[in-house]
Amino acid sequence: MTDKVLEIRDLHVTFDTPSGPLEAVRGVDLDVASGELLGVVGESGSGKSVTFLATMGLLPARARVTGSVMLAGEQLIGASSKQLRSVRGRLLSMIFQDPLSALNPVHRIGDQISEMLRSHQNLSARDAEKRAVELLDIVGIPQPSDRARQYPHEFSGGMRQRVVIAIAIANNPKVLIADEPTTALDVTVQAQILEVIERVQERFGTAVVLITHDLGVIARVADRVNVMYAGRNVEQGTIDSLFDHPSHPYTRGLLASLPRPGKQRLKPITGFPPNMLNPPSGCAFHTRCEFAADICKGDLPNLVSFGDLETACVRARDLPKSESFA
Repeated sequence: MTDKVLEIRDLHVTFDTPSGPLEAVRGVDLDVASGELLGVVGESGSGKSVTFLATMGLLPARARVTGSVMLAGEQLIGASSKQLRSVRGRLLSMIFQDPLSALNPVHRIGDQISEMLRSHQNLSARDAEKRAVELLDIVGIPQPSDRARQYPHEFSGGMRQRVVIAIAIANNPKVLIADEPTTALDVTVQAQILEVIERVQERFGTAVVLITHDLGVIARVADRVNVMYAGRNVEQGTIDSLFDHPSHPYTRGLLASLPRPGKQRLKPITGFPPNMLNPPSGCAFHTRCEFAADICKGDLPNLVSFGDLETACVRARDLPKSESFA
């Protein structure tokens, strides 16, 4: 991969709880290139959001974070609050799941966008206001001049999410993290929001990380995919290779559970994600895996090249060939 803008190496996140340390992220390595859209997928609790909240420096004080996060050559792990405030919104931005909680209910929409602009750029109030209207137009808000004077409660859920995107792209960041940006939206609005994100990526050349549990969304928009389970990367590769011949049993399970034309019954993954207060030895997925053997309970598997994919499964070469989900 060339022109990496975000490089995550050996990232660990541990939360101190009354029941003991909880390992939410366990040695994640991840790269994002300029202008690409990387999908990060996995069940709830797999460590997707925590990985990128750690990247943003937005985890609570009880979280212990180690490893390396390099953004455009700047180290974020261990950076001061002042350094992180300078980075957030300027080089690195995030679209959160719930736009209503991300917006201030007592401030007008235009003022909230203007605040982000003036925090990182030397703009007058008039110029920031003008740019805020332009950003609302870019994300597809009708009558942006009028809408800029309204409050969040006067917007629908889809329109509020567009506003959050406008705030996130206000300073043309190098990396835009979208954390389940379409979860609470119906399928029609979901498609519109994805189109906005794609349009922003193409217009500004922004690298986008799309965090989701929905492989259907990933199939539509991503260039590459990282599959996470129990705080680890278990498989990664291009969208075409992952859907055509997934190698990890967990990836196969996720794809097999997707509704497809002509498929009458879904095949769920049996069992439940592990308790990360006491994770199983070896591959954390072996307790749910139909191909598990004693060797899977040994050392924690790392990603190894397997054709045009990287897979963390010691039995990957022994498994029967997967059907294509492309």
